[in-house]
Amino acid sequence: MLAPAWHFMNDLAGRLANRVQLTTDGHKAYLSAVEDNFGANIDYAMLNKIYGKPDESPEHRYSPAQCMGAKKALISGNPDFKHTSTSYAERQNLNIRMGNRRFTRLTNAFPKRLRTTNMLLRLR
Repeated sequence: MLAPAWHFMNDLAGRLANRVQLTTDGHKAYLSAVEDNFGANIDYAMLNKIYGKPDESPEHRYSPAQCMGAKKALISGNPDFKHTSTSYAERQNLNIRMGNRRFTRLTNAFPKRLRTTNMLLRLR
């Protein structure tokens, strides 16, 4: 899973002209991807969310586990921890999923082929 993270960070680095603050989730692939594409020219923090044990009851079967807290880690540069958040990316992800219900796994319209998914994304 290193290649998608590397290509994503490569694309992002090519679009930015100035030094920025970047926050990622705890996905380890981002560590080398950010270093390779930004070097030391970024203020980078990682936000690891800590989740509780999922509720196993039938009525909560598909509900996510409760977020119990988050741990912020300095990776490089000098990020401002009061602005360390993944909320914007998470909200954009939710907007896309809610706007296109075929991406929810409990519907009949969930695309099973990558080619179909790519065509649907181009429509958005």
